Amino acid sequence: MSSQARPGWMEKPKPVTQVAKAIALVVVVLLVCVPFLVILSTSLASQQEVVNNGGWVLWPTEPTLQAYRDILSGGIVTHALGVSAGVTVVGTVLSLACTVTLAYALSRPGVFGGKPVLLLILFTFLFPPGMIPSYLLVKELGMLDSYSSLVLPVLVNVFNLVVLRGFFQGIPEELYEAARLDGAGDLRVLWTIVLPLSKAALAVVGLFYAVAYWNSWFFASLYLESDHWPLQQVLRTYVVSGLGLTDTTTGEATVTAPQTIQMAVLVLATVPILLVYPFLQRYFTKGVLTGAIKS
Repeated sequence: MSSQARPGWMEKPKPVTQVAKAIALVVVVLLVCVPFLVILSTSLASQQEVVNNGGWVLWPTEPTLQAYRDILSGGIVTHALGVSAGVTVVGTVLSLACTVTLAYALSRPGVFGGKPVLLLILFTFLFPPGMIPSYLLVKELGMLDSYSSLVLPVLVNVFNLVVLRGFFQGIPEELYEAARLDGAGDLRVLWTIVLPLSKAALAVVGLFYAVAYWNSWFFASLYLESDHWPLQQVLRTYVVSGLGLTDTTTGEATVTAPQTIQMAVLVLATVPILLVYPFLQRYFTKGVLTGAIKS
């Protein structure tokens, strides 16, 4: 195809356009990286250096891990970190198990009651329950001040369920029929056929669930006492509200945290997801592209 016949979107960008794109990309990267660098540097700086620099440090002259030693010495932040990790791991595993089995059942044609159940699930997506009915339900089920209140009410996300159901429906029907001819039941078909072909979609949905559980703080503020708070609620109290907390080991109220402590808590709340994402990136990209093509 000659250059005259090429559409405009296939032509090579002009040098001015390439330079503009590069500048825009650099600006976006700086807007994302510089704030995180300031937070990390402030958490590694001494309190005196933070005070001398007006509350923020771009590059610490004498880096120290004292702030991390203080918050990981067995106090409320250490306990909250363990709570968040446990809720995230257990919640993600249970949510994936329930979402996969329900999505597989709803994706198969001829399942008894499949369409009414799907309509009922979609109804909850269009008309979610309010805060007061949710609180009353949790209270009546005896889950107040229990970690189950952070998992069971949000065990299945409707959006993730619809995504997996559509992915399972996209698997060639010939594979299901071949497995049936070999005498495989539903559980064996799900375990040996469907799940190995759905690694990309499972990685995407699992990442969505993990991020939601890790970042959850609102339900903790409603259902849990302060000595059972996850890390995000502690972070909100430390950094956003700027209030002191009660230590779970001594029962004594702490003073307002200094800037280095606040930034160290913020780093601990952010880094785990940043560390997990690179390992799931190839599955995440593949799952997103597959979903886009199927839609």
